[in-house]
Amino acid sequence: MSIIFEQGAFSRYSKRSLNSATAPISEISQYSAKTTVFISHKHDDLEDLQGVLGFLEDEYQVKAYIDSKDSSMPITTSAETAINLKDRIRGCDRFILLATNGAIESKWCNWELGFGDANKFPDRIAIFPLKPKGTYDYEYKGNEYMQIYPYIKYSDGTEKYSSGQQIERGYYVVTPKDGKSIYCSLKQWLSKGSIY
Repeated sequence: MSIIFEQGAFSRYSKRSLNSATAPISEISQYSAKTTVFISHKHDDLEDLQGVLGFLEDEYQVKAYIDSKDSSMPITTSAETAINLKDRIRGCDRFILLATNGAIESKWCNWELGFGDANKFPDRIAIFPLKPKGTYDYEYKGNEYMQIYPYIKYSDGTEKYSSGQQIERGYYVVTPKDGKSIYCSLKQWLSKGSIY
């Protein structure tokens, strides 16, 4: 069974405009009932970003932020860009790296992941692994990231916890720890103020 999503897997959610996810949300976070999520991504991955953003907002009622369409960001990448990104990451409740092969190789995505690590690790950060369509899990360039960071996956209901209890079908954040995998439902992980 594949544990890494294929690019295009969330295309049914991609009807949404990305413009709603570009406003700075630092101020919204502390006053809103919605969990705010900074989604780090490679700017070439907008089609997958649109689907994942729609999935998270439609299914889990979060407020996502993406920088790629934020008109308040400098046109040319600069120190001001980094300062703004730090503020946005700190201001959001959760951090997710849309971890395509391109994002794994992007210096900016890795910089954001490093800053997210420093500010959100271990329980407020996750990677959302996406491999190219038609490839095997072992070909995915982010496998080592999944050994370090919590990652989002779908369980089809056939897996079991180490205790032998069945893992219900659904989406989870899986945290690798001491050679084991700790499961938390994505719904619980995304709940405002509720960290497992």
